[in-house]
Amino acid sequence: QVQLEESGGGSVQSGGSVRLSCSVSGLTESRFCLGWFRQAPGKEREGVVSIDGEGRVSYAYSVKGRFTLSQPDAKRTLYLQMDNLKPEDTAMYYCAARALTKCTLDSLTTATSGQGTQVTVSS
Repeated sequence: QVQLEESGGGSVQSGGSVRLSCSVSGLTESRFCLGWFRQAPGKEREGVVSIDGEGRVSYAYSVKGRFTLSQPDAKRTLYLQMDNLKPEDTAMYYCAARALTKCTLDSLTTATSGQGTQVTVSS
């Protein structure tokens, strides 16, 4: 059973940076989809970034060039470095994982996730 735990959220001003961490356990399959999605109040879940079992990374257009995913320990730790943050990035961020599936940003929004960590960006 996959378990995920996020940490690292907080409040920053526009233009600032935050790094999120995700501890992953129980993901044993070689074919998987890992990543982050976010949900702002009153809005639908949005896939932010995904990485599959072959290391292919996909970013949402809204964060490309500002957010960077890293995975130093294969399938065990995931980091999301968020730079040049904007007020519209304010949301609850969730680390998510799904095994044995085609990896897309949309697929992460319904995958197993952690409790989430709040990121608030003020203007």
